[in-house]
Amino acid sequence: MQTDPHESVFLLIMARMLDRLVLCLSGLQLILAADHPSYVAAVYEHRVLLNPNPRVPLDRRSALEHMKQNLRVFEEQTALAAQQGAQIIVFPEDAIHGFNFTRASIAGYLETVPDPQKVTWSPCADPLRFPDTEVLHSLSCMARNNSLFLVANMPSRQSCNRTSDPRCPEDSQYQFNTNVVFSDQGIIVARYHKQNLYFEAAFDAPPECEYVTFTTPFAGRFGVFTCFDILFRDPAVTLVKEMGIRQIVYPTAWMNQLPLMAAVQFQRSFSHATGITLLAANVRAAEYGITGSGIFTPWDSLIHHDTEGNSGKLLVRRVPVLDPSFIGDDRLKLVPFSGYQNSKEPEKMHVWPTSSFNSNHDGKYCQKDSEYAEGTSSTTFNSIMMYDNFTLVPLQGTEGNISICSGSVCCHLLFRRSDAREFYALGVFNGLHVVHGTFYLEICALVRCTGEHHNSCGGETEHAQTLVDFRLAGTFTTTHVFPGILGSGMTLDVPDHSGWEGGNGFYMSRTGMSAGLVTAVLYGRHYEKDNV
Repeated sequence: MQTDPHESVFLLIMARMLDRLVLCLSGLQLILAADHPSYVAAVYEHRVLLNPNPRVPLDRRSALEHMKQNLRVFEEQTALAAQQGAQIIVFPEDAIHGFNFTRASIAGYLETVPDPQKVTWSPCADPLRFPDTEVLHSLSCMARNNSLFLVANMPSRQSCNRTSDPRCPEDSQYQFNTNVVFSDQGIIVARYHKQNLYFEAAFDAPPECEYVTFTTPFAGRFGVFTCFDILFRDPAVTLVKEMGIRQIVYPTAWMNQLPLMAAVQFQRSFSHATGITLLAANVRAAEYGITGSGIFTPWDSLIHHDTEGNSGKLLVRRVPVLDPSFIGDDRLKLVPFSGYQNSKEPEKMHVWPTSSFNSNHDGKYCQKDSEYAEGTSSTTFNSIMMYDNFTLVPLQGTEGNISICSGSVCCHLLFRRSDAREFYALGVFNGLHVVHGTFYLEICALVRCTGEHHNSCGGETEHAQTLVDFRLAGTFTTTHVFPGILGSGMTLDVPDHSGWEGGNGFYMSRTGMSAGLVTAVLYGRHYEKDNV
């Protein structure tokens, strides 16, 4: 009886997996121990009531009337979160005032937010201390009346002197996209000015990047940044990797773009790759393709993604404390960008060794990297994905082992799928992304194409029927790789295993998904090359 060579490969993989398996408690099992501290977090995805003419200036009274409509919803949701035991709530970016303002037209919306490092102030308890701070007063009272920490985003102004500050704008004031954090007593405890603006003509970037943290009595330290910041080293990666922050509050107004950059998709990847809890609150604005919020730990998540509904959504969940200084021990050694196991039982995990890629198995389906090197194989093709020119190779059959390279970035895929009716391709991109921002990427991506033609690879879809077991690996010149897995219907997943191998190789593996695979991606960010 002749053995199918494909079947032999997977039997070999399983045998080696059993030989190499090491039984250990996963991070999730550890944090669920009875003595591990936890807290209740809430995020609210807000259906923002927009100014229909944002480019037309409003006086202060009219701007306040507009903002109060959104603040009334905030007040209702804060009370509902408190009733469910929430100790901290995060609201989205732009959710109080909206967006698409000019520098002049946003003037009526601006308030001055005092530096909490210099001024201790509860706007609710002392509303007359600073003029024109009605929004701060309202938010402060929400936090104080409901005894929880509250994070909100608002437009602010800060006077500057053009003589002493060469970056001071011509009108002698900075206008910032600002996150404000209130304690459960209504005191302003943190203020962060967004560093990496995304088509925000109304605002200035701060003169120097800010690394903002605050401390709570229930979970220790949290870091703060906003929306587009998540794609850059500063402040996001510096907070996590250099300052050791393991809990982040994250207001955002993120426009979804599949197959690689839907809001919850990258929020999940960032939380998993960096080993943090991410409290992400997005705006709900269907006309702009904006939705996607969640409460993420390195192992699991509670999310909301709704492209059709017309209302907001409150998410409330108990999560483990991850601040090492608060926990007081070293049980959670979460090293950013090192890879983590998910919460599955060890015997259900599948480890596909690197040697699987190098074994020829009678030449049936393992091809060397050089055979798929860029421009050397007729099976490769190019297609635009996320405005970038990817080089791709199609998957053929129900199982196989394929590779493709772009310069020093080589991507390797070992796969087994339920059938071959849907068109999938393995793609690589190694270069500077220059549309809607400039940043250097090194990407390996397995994507479900939206049609049967090559140019459909990179198109947007939320759905797939094919179940795929895979091991995706790549060689990178950056140490910052974000693994992500997206299933049909915006189902988020995390790898069974992921991590570094052989120096510059990063891999992830996943088997047994219950939803069809839309995207599996290793999203590398080479921050040092952004300005080359």
